[in-house]
Amino acid sequence: MSGQRHRQSKKRRYVLWGVTGAVVVAGAGVAAQTSMAAGTAAWPAQRTYTGRAFDTCTAPSSAAMRAWRTDRYYGAAAVYIGGRNRGCAQPNLTASWVKTVAAGGWKLIPLYVGAQPPCQNSRNPERFTAATAASVGAKNAADAVAKASALGMKAGSPVYLDLEPYDTADKACNDAVLTYVRAFTRGLRAKTYRAGFYGFTSSSAKAIATAKDRTDLPGNLWYALWDGKATTTADWPWNPKLYTDHSRGHQYQVNSKEKRGGYTITVDRNQWDAPVAITG
Repeated sequence: MSGQRHRQSKKRRYVLWGVTGAVVVAGAGVAAQTSMAAGTAAWPAQRTYTGRAFDTCTAPSSAAMRAWRTDRYYGAAAVYIGGRNRGCAQPNLTASWVKTVAAGGWKLIPLYVGAQPPCQNSRNPERFTAATAASVGAKNAADAVAKASALGMKAGSPVYLDLEPYDTADKACNDAVLTYVRAFTRGLRAKTYRAGFYGFTSSSAKAIATAKDRTDLPGNLWYALWDGKATTTADWPWNPKLYTDHSRGHQYQVNSKEKRGGYTITVDRNQWDAPVAITG
């Protein structure tokens, strides 16, 4: 859901879950992240949300978020905190907004639209090459941490790197992607932020989930599979032992036009069982 292509197609997902299932578990899901803490100070407990979540291109107003919270259908919202390839302006997304919506009960999922692969067919303004993948990944990570921190999302929070579809059969390109993602992950972890990744089961998420070398890959995976199934397990297409212990998000329906509390917003629907931002 990043960049120009994702913005235009508005991958807003729908969580057809029959039960609310909104549960926040402080400290859950740490096992998937423990390796990141080696040689560092103690990590803040992971804040996990399990239930329905939505994302939309531009963060809604505080009034809209308050209205949407009244029926408690959704409990979490993804927000695009930065990246040169971010496709929408964010006039509402400020530290004050984060504080207000978090106080209103929302859990927030920080999403960063990083540089995109050299073999990707898009007009995204920031790309990396095989030669620059590591340096750009580190630079993007530093910017992502700065953006998250400025919004009041504290150390221990996740940042989900948004990587759009590309040709994974292009080995040189795929290798560059893994180099970039690993550098981004290391950069986040060095600042005590948890690494997450958003991508497609047909390409970018697949590249991360199926990489044989698991070194420095993100500890949380948000996969786009628009099958209308509100689950993070039943349609999981890879090794079932990967990304367990509250480390998965599933974007399963896009462009869902919904009216709640008098406000109409087109969103993507997600089923969530993974870290969310630590605020307050």
